Amino acid sequence: MTMAISAERLGKRYRLGQRQSYGALRDVIAQAVRMPFQALRRQSAGTSEAAAGEPLDPDTLWALRDVSFEVGDGEVVGIVGRNGSGKSTLLKILSRITEPTTGRARVRGRVGSLLEVGTGFHPELTGRENVFVNGAILGMGRREIARKFDEIVEFAGVNRFIDTPVKHYSSGMQMRLAFAVAAHLEPHILLVDEVLAVGDAEFQRRCLGKMKDVSLQGRTVLLVSHQMGQIRRLCQTVIWLDDGQVRGSGPAGATIRAYEAAATRPGSAAVRGRCFFGWELRSGGHVLQDTSRPFVIRVTLGLACPVTGGHFGFSILGDDDAVIAGWAFEPLSIAAGTCALDVELPQLPIRPGVYRLSLALFDGGNNLTGGRLLEKWTAVPELAIDVAPVAHPQDEWAGVLNLPARLTVSGTDAGLTRSAPAGEAHFIGH
Repeated sequence: MTMAISAERLGKRYRLGQRQSYGALRDVIAQAVRMPFQALRRQSAGTSEAAAGEPLDPDTLWALRDVSFEVGDGEVVGIVGRNGSGKSTLLKILSRITEPTTGRARVRGRVGSLLEVGTGFHPELTGRENVFVNGAILGMGRREIARKFDEIVEFAGVNRFIDTPVKHYSSGMQMRLAFAVAAHLEPHILLVDEVLAVGDAEFQRRCLGKMKDVSLQGRTVLLVSHQMGQIRRLCQTVIWLDDGQVRGSGPAGATIRAYEAAATRPGSAAVRGRCFFGWELRSGGHVLQDTSRPFVIRVTLGLACPVTGGHFGFSILGDDDAVIAGWAFEPLSIAAGTCALDVELPQLPIRPGVYRLSLALFDGGNNLTGGRLLEKWTAVPELAIDVAPVAHPQDEWAGVLNLPARLTVSGTDAGLTRSAPAGEAHFIGH
């Protein structure tokens, strides 16, 4: 396979509190002459410095350190990690917006990047003018932009406002138009950094579909997102960055499960609410490793006043805060003081991942009957489901549930019937 992107021991160091000075024309020319020689010195000496032995300097920050990977033509690769793990810095280096301190990156082909909402837009120019300007920045000719113009505007849904200055656009409108330009002007490589979080659900679906179309045309997509549902649906491969380094990479399903499980390992910060003091599995911890058997989630409460005729709502939320399951317990009476509420579930056959628990407590009824809301709390830490997938080996087709199934194929001539669990079907007869 031909490599579209190849990164070799990339590192990026920032000096905290340092502001870059602006030089005269002679300084710019001199720097341009020095750059090739600086790049050679980085390859020979700088890489080993970043990777191995440099003492820590409190005035510097390594946003990336010793990052290596390859991406083939037509691959859709997701990049995941906590805030500050180096994801955006990596895309800026690949987009040639910033220069690496160590290592090098080879990018083969024209790059279309969407790293911030409205990237490359001038607020005083109209949407129409910005399409042509942004297209030119991406290396497109005027005729090529004109040929795609109507399709870009239609996809972005800004037909009525295309001749209005961009400064009057909402952030969502700017994002839609910027994405439409980057995706429709046929770059060989499309880099997208968390911008889909701004759009509505319908536009996000269209963007995901467009990126899938881009990949099917043999072009490469790198997607940074905190929404694991998007990564699962779109990406075959995932790179997990942690503290500026590659902590894991490989097939999307396995890498995302490792990343999500690490997010709720012991040591995750506990945040108390006014009434809700915390939660854990009654067996201990916040990671569920067997979803096929009964288990208990224990919620600790601290009440200044008693609850009479109240309501306790308990929900499990997935991506985009979609409710996976929810229960209501009422009428509920609880004495003042500290107590525990035990929610017993016979099983929880949902896919591996990290889920939020949403808890609500009312006094004197619920939200529909005039009850008084005492607190609505999104539990911290989250609930991690750390089990093997049994429904489908490809995450994008596995759905929310993680249920085993059996397939039976009957042979018409032999009159026999055999069955097998999912993934082990036996075909009998012709």
